[in-house]
Amino acid sequence: MVPKKQQMAVIGAGLMGHGIALTLARAGQYVTISDPIAETLKSAPKRISDSLKVLGADEDEIARALKMIELCSSVGSAVRKADFVFEAAPEKLDLKRQIFAEVEAHAPDHAVLASNTSVIQITRIMEGLRLRERALGTHWWNPPHLIPLVEVIKTEWTDAAVAERMYALLESAGKTPVMVEKDVPGFIGNRLQHALWREAISLVERDICDAEAVDTVVKSCFGRRLAVLGPLENADLVGTDLTLDIHENVLFDLESRQGPSPYLEQLVRDGKLGMKSGEGFRKWTEAEAEAVRARVGTHLRKLDGILD
Repeated sequence: MVPKKQQMAVIGAGLMGHGIALTLARAGQYVTISDPIAETLKSAPKRISDSLKVLGADEDEIARALKMIELCSSVGSAVRKADFVFEAAPEKLDLKRQIFAEVEAHAPDHAVLASNTSVIQITRIMEGLRLRERALGTHWWNPPHLIPLVEVIKTEWTDAAVAERMYALLESAGKTPVMVEKDVPGFIGNRLQHALWREAISLVERDICDAEAVDTVVKSCFGRRLAVLGPLENADLVGTDLTLDIHENVLFDLESRQGPSPYLEQLVRDGKLGMKSGEGFRKWTEAEAEAVRARVGTHLRKLDGILD
């Protein structure tokens, strides 16, 4: 069981950090936030308020959540009474190691230390800590206040009771946690996602179809059932025998290179960086890009029952 109110510390007040903080505060937890960029920290309450409005919170609920949040000028002041610490800094290994060294110097020994990362193995981040058994990963998905999933990643040192404490906390905050028993690159979600992306890129690279066709197939076919039927549920639905028959006839031809696609590397070298540059796999106007962002946001809110 997780006590109703504990002290949370969030290190980083950016896109991920503010979403983690508002989720915990909305669930009735005390939250401190720190960020090395003064303007980012100062703007956190406004961004939290705006995100809560997107979630359908009324003014009273927003006021209650903001009352649970304290801005701190340093990591030390943010974590000195923490029961749980969530690091949400940029994806730079040395920076994360530096932050956790500072966190461990100031946080109570009972505090659970969690890194929010989507690409860096938790073991590499936490290996220099004194009390490595209380450290783990929590991979919140972007935007963290709209996506239910949080992957809880154990390292070889993580105490099972610590992982269970984190799992219970996340459940109490309305999230959908899953336990990742081994600290592998990409955890669960990104391994699945990028296996699909690798094949999608390969189809375009091999001139089998264009990028629009790939996206249309996913959105108009199996993507429609993914929210309610996972891949292994689907395999059981059609039968493991049929799944085996299909694999015997298709897996040999799927993309299996170990490194990134040369086609993807060339796009990056050419400055074709996607929506932010106006072209990636497809060409984008700013209006088209904004329409996609709006469509995703609306879809996520509908799934959460925020919109009719």
